Amino acid sequence: MDQTNAVRAMGALAQTHRLGAYRALVVAGQQGLSAGAIAEQLSVSPAALSFHLKELMFAELVTQTRDGRNLIYRTAFDRMNELVAFLPSNCCEGRPCGLQAAAPCDC
Repeated sequence: MDQTNAVRAMGALAQTHRLGAYRALVVAGQQGLSAGAIAEQLSVSPAALSFHLKELMFAELVTQTRDGRNLIYRTAFDRMNELVAFLPSNCCEGRPCGLQAAAPCDC
């Protein structure tokens, strides 16, 4: 992940409803959640949630698939792992410091 993509991802998460939606999707795992289920969990109107989910998809943190009449949203775990790995990538100017990187999520 490069700096531009990291800023885009962190910017997408820097809003209460988007962060809440993202965390709900992380908990849901590969099963994902419908937009209605996310809206209900967060007590957000479907129209507002749609805007927030588009921002998460633009940052490539979330994917969307159709299941009949429902849109199912899922966390892009590979992208999440890239962001988590990017944050400490230049820790201590490249010198060993004992910081342990978070283990990638393999959900």
